[in-house]
Amino acid sequence: MPRMLNTREVARVLEAYPQSEFADGDWIPGWRAAQDGRRRVNVFHDGHGEQDGLERYRLELQTAGFCVIPDQQPGGGRRRLHITRP
Repeated sequence: MPRMLNTREVARVLEAYPQSEFADGDWIPGWRAAQDGRRRVNVFHDGHGEQDGLERYRLELQTAGFCVIPDQQPGGGRRRLHITRP
């Protein structure tokens, strides 16, 4: 069974990329991580370039040894990455 995982661990891998920020009514492009239970973190890309951003994050996280599953929120929602430990 995979060990616990938190957003801080994912953030350390993605620290070279800008984090998203909501300013002046719009998103500044970048990544955002959200805890999804004890063993999973979801990563989103806010702003333009969502597909390219998620692909870059996927490669970085896989290189760091995480299991990364590209996904989309139910009902045709936002794309995201599910991050777990192998």
